Amino acid sequence: MKNRNAKFKTLKLQNKCVAFVDWANVYGWTKSLKKEVDEKKLFDYLKTYKEIKNINLYFGKDKHPKSINFIKNVYKIGFNVTTKPVKSILIARFENKKIYRRKCDFDMEICIDAHKAIKEKFNSFIFFTGDGDFEPLYKMLINLNKNVIVIYARNHLGREIYQINKGLYKIAINYLGNLYK
Repeated sequence: MKNRNAKFKTLKLQNKCVAFVDWANVYGWTKSLKKEVDEKKLFDYLKTYKEIKNINLYFGKDKHPKSINFIKNVYKIGFNVTTKPVKSILIARFENKKIYRRKCDFDMEICIDAHKAIKEKFNSFIFFTGDGDFEPLYKMLINLNKNVIVIYARNHLGREIYQINKGLYKIAINYLGNLYK
């Protein structure tokens, strides 16, 4: 990374690069950031790097009108979009009421797409998620001498990722500029 100016960082990418945006995680940063990441600004920011060839976004599909419009919008913006249905998982029963949690993880899809990118000779990998479950993937990419960058929000970086000290570049999203609504 090199400084664009005192506050913002420029990503240092090697040749062919792919970006993975786990939107559930990115949207989950809203509370900590006190603002919402803007999908169009994020896409436009990534497109400023000629090395970035693929920008993948992963999003859970449900029947809510906001979700339907979001999916249409990110396709229109230019993201490569992967969706699957959101699951409702029963987590508790309270006073004869069932309490459900919405869940839609894309860890497996992101890992599969990262493996495809390796076969397609990508050298740089950007992940917009601080999820600790990706530790094995990051370590594998580092061992393959790939450039691995994790973009996260403060308080949203898994301990496993924080503890990787060699070969992994960790950047808080606020250092990339104004990517907010």
